[in-house]
Amino acid sequence: MTHTGLFPSIEPYDHGMLQLDDIHTMYWEQSGNRNGIPILFLHGGPGAGATPAHRRFFDPARYRIVIFDQRGAGRSVPLGETRDNTTPLLIEDIETLRRHLGIKQWLVFGGSWGSTLALAYGEAHPDRCLGFILRGIFLCRPGEINWFLYGLRNFFPEVWREFTARLSPIEQCDVLASYYRLLMDPDPAVHMPAAKAWGRYEGSCSTLLPSPGTVDYFASDTVALGLARMEAHYFRHNIFLPENSLLENIHKIQHLPAVIVQGRYDAVCPIASAYDLHLAWPEADYIVVNDAGHSAWEPGILTELVKATEKFKQLQ
Repeated sequence: MTHTGLFPSIEPYDHGMLQLDDIHTMYWEQSGNRNGIPILFLHGGPGAGATPAHRRFFDPARYRIVIFDQRGAGRSVPLGETRDNTTPLLIEDIETLRRHLGIKQWLVFGGSWGSTLALAYGEAHPDRCLGFILRGIFLCRPGEINWFLYGLRNFFPEVWREFTARLSPIEQCDVLASYYRLLMDPDPAVHMPAAKAWGRYEGSCSTLLPSPGTVDYFASDTVALGLARMEAHYFRHNIFLPENSLLENIHKIQHLPAVIVQGRYDAVCPIASAYDLHLAWPEADYIVVNDAGHSAWEPGILTELVKATEKFKQLQ
């Protein structure tokens, strides 16, 4: 019988801080089976960070679970730092961690921005990947970024109004530039309220049904600051990759096994992007969860993600 729920809570058997350069130091951890199938968890955002609950998608008896916090996020330091923080550098960081841990190849698991980074990493280093489990597809094209900043008000008008209430009518014409200015202000009295407002906005739109716990998590100090600053930074620079490069380079990983899990009513990362990826990568399993939004913790999405990790046990 296939396991479909979260696995029991576990603690890492190994963890540390890895110096990346003169500015950034990365938190990383390993849990599960030291001799199991290596699987890399890529958190969302950018900037959201990972949590202990993320270890629970994987059977600890069969997987060597590798989790880290990306530059500027979570337990990596300095939190919210945008200097020397780009997608190509995040890809280098993954390779640095892989070499540090002595891993030859691994499965790559990522949702939302984690799916973006998984694709970017895989296309840069296909020989290091065993396969992919992707959720809530975000290709970071200009239309997707614009949707996040403006389109969501079609479904969450009251939430969008609260999100933009601190901006003047003129500033609301360029939400990204206006929030970027607030978030990068060195005064915590300026940047923290803006970060929390950004976090509440995203958290409020991430589930099919209202979830106060999700909103509270996204608005918590560490998550909000990393998430808001990194998202504004990456969106402002079109994620530091050529437009549409993720789809245009899909042929580099097309031969690898993959599962794509997408909520039908995902408002943060609408299903159109997942469908575009499906059309470009028909060899990948494409699973639409018809009663779910964006969050990995939606029951239907969680079930399909765990089923996917169970399926990939056959690699060993």
